[in-house]
Amino acid sequence: MKHDRIFDELSKAIAQPGKAWRITVGAIAIDMGGKPATGLAIGIGIAVGRALAG
Repeated sequence: MKHDRIFDELSKAIAQPGKAWRITVGAIAIDMGGKPATGLAIGIGIAVGRALAG
């Protein structure tokens, strides 16, 4: 009966890296999209502040 469970564990071990890969790529994509958006928001804030100041 132990032999039946070996293939279940192997299939789980093979399936897990696919999910981890998708999560990693998703996190990188969100990070790469968030940095320019943050920079743009900071730039607009500085521009508005300079316009109000002078």
